[in-house]
Amino acid sequence: MEKADLHSHTTASDGTFTVRQLIERAKAKGLAALGITDHDTVAALAEALEEGKRQHIEIVPGVEISSVHEGKDVHVLGYYIDIQDQVFLERLEELREVRGRRNKMIIARLNELGIDITLEEVEERKKEKAGNIGRPHMAELLMEKGVVSSMKEAFDKYLGSTGAAYVNPPRISPQEAIDIIQAAGGVAVLAHPGLYKNPKLVKSLIEHGLQGIEVYHPDNDEDDMRLYGALADEHNLVKTAGSDFHGTRNDEIFHADLGARTITMDTVCRLRELSKKA
Repeated sequence: MEKADLHSHTTASDGTFTVRQLIERAKAKGLAALGITDHDTVAALAEALEEGKRQHIEIVPGVEISSVHEGKDVHVLGYYIDIQDQVFLERLEELREVRGRRNKMIIARLNELGIDITLEEVEERKKEKAGNIGRPHMAELLMEKGVVSSMKEAFDKYLGSTGAAYVNPPRISPQEAIDIIQAAGGVAVLAHPGLYKNPKLVKSLIEHGLQGIEVYHPDNDEDDMRLYGALADEHNLVKTAGSDFHGTRNDEIFHADLGARTITMDTVCRLRELSKKA
């Protein structure tokens, strides 16, 4: 049966994988379709769609929008958005500006903790011109400086939601993220709900018009998959799956490798059909 991984990243990586290499890797993993969902940008999608045609693998155009609920990150995936929609592109640019402010705040917090690190050093970790600077680049630099020994330690100790340097400036709500996606003709799917530990939030987003839940993700445990799978079934939502592949950092695969979590092509068809009804 043909499989799809609906959550992966290109420009968010450190340059280890170009768009072409990412799609080649997906094809080598036996995937029939790959969802490309970079954080707050669709800059890589035009190239990816062309490369997908060349390599005979279906590219599901997407985005992963950053939002905040009660001080915690919440990510909403958008599939089959209109990547030419100017209002949508302007909103993404605004979101990237917030990301830039957060980066400066995290660096300042790390400095306060006695860690010698600058934003310029972090920016040098990004080898591609397109895309965002984010916490994975900081984690990679912390490893290089010997502050931590792994990506996991960097996030657990400093950069994750309970880390000593974690900050979260005001951002849009997940409800607003859903609205932005749907206004651009896309299908709104909640990413990795197991990370939020907040079923009440998920239910409120369903009431707001959420159309799918990423039930199968490396950070969702068995209980999460049962809970959110049942919620999706109860409300007739799309159940998606994704590896959340971010390339490699110091030879470590960030999140999981392509194809670690997959769904059937029927799900891809359903997402496409929902977008046509928008």
